[in-house]
Amino acid sequence: MSTNFLQPTKLFDIAERRFLITGSGSGIGLGLAQGIGAAGGKIVLNGRDVHKLEVAENKLRKSGIHVETAAFDVSDPDTIESNIKKIEAEIGPIDVLINNAGTNRRGRMADISANDYQTVIQANIDGLFLTTRAVAPYMQDRKAGKIINICSALSKLGRKGAVAYSGSKAAAAMMTASMCDELAADNIQVNGIAPGYFLTEITQVIKDDPVHNEWLMKRTPAERWGQLEDLVGAAIFLSSDASNFVNGHILYVDGGLTAVMGG
Repeated sequence: MSTNFLQPTKLFDIAERRFLITGSGSGIGLGLAQGIGAAGGKIVLNGRDVHKLEVAENKLRKSGIHVETAAFDVSDPDTIESNIKKIEAEIGPIDVLINNAGTNRRGRMADISANDYQTVIQANIDGLFLTTRAVAPYMQDRKAGKIINICSALSKLGRKGAVAYSGSKAAAAMMTASMCDELAADNIQVNGIAPGYFLTEITQVIKDDPVHNEWLMKRTPAERWGQLEDLVGAAIFLSSDASNFVNGHILYVDGGLTAVMGG
């Protein structure tokens, strides 16, 4: 039995690890980039909006964070592999992939258009699959890597008006399990983080609606909205040596929401 325990500071040390965080020009992705960068991680921001990425990059640089940008659409099957190859060759090896890029189109089944449905599926499922498929071979060659898929409390819970979104996030959770089974033997850990309701530009409209906000607060044991910094600890854990034997797991960061609603 081995007793060669790492010191806690080493267990959670992510300094010098390079993170590709998809969809990180704003919102949860940018919040993760800030927190991980402050802990010493090297950040590669990704998104389609070049201007938004430049603004985010400048913000992180002013905080002393090591940051690069890579503007491309993760759901484009024709360019994803060449873009990942470019990062590996010109920026450096991707140690940790965080599949955060995604979108939502709210609406009941009778109201949501086929185009909106496909937009959600393409961003939330295709992007995750294509990016992981492109990055994984490099990690396999190095026999090391961490992949974190951003799932959702709605990976587990159903909601009216969220058929496309919850379906896509449930798929992300199951893809996490299958990716774990395929990649674990190469010392690659694939896990998911499932945020509950976090206050961002997109969700502000829900908080501003007294009815929806009251509904949520009654069902969240913590009785508050999640803040972006609440996700950082989970991301650092799953990116560090502390999680080397954690694989195929979905970590719910939701203030207890799924504990009381999800069975």
